[in-house]
Amino acid sequence: MVDWNLEAKRVLKAELARNGVSYKVLVTRLDTLGVKDSEGAIANRISRGKFSFAFFLQCMQAIGVATVRVGERKPER
Repeated sequence: MVDWNLEAKRVLKAELARNGVSYKVLVTRLDTLGVKDSEGAIANRISRGKFSFAFFLQCMQAIGVATVRVGERKPER
């Protein structure tokens, strides 16, 4: 069974890493989109993996990602 919160967290964190965007930078970029939150609050939300799809889309916009591939998970050990 897939843990969808874990999968959401994995995809978002992978895109942050792939694009070299830290939480601090993400917070600044989200602020320009009108998303006002602290670095700690954003980090906690991502760490839990419990966030709305709207927040995910805002993050992708802030990171500069136009396409996200899903379903290409590595086998679990």
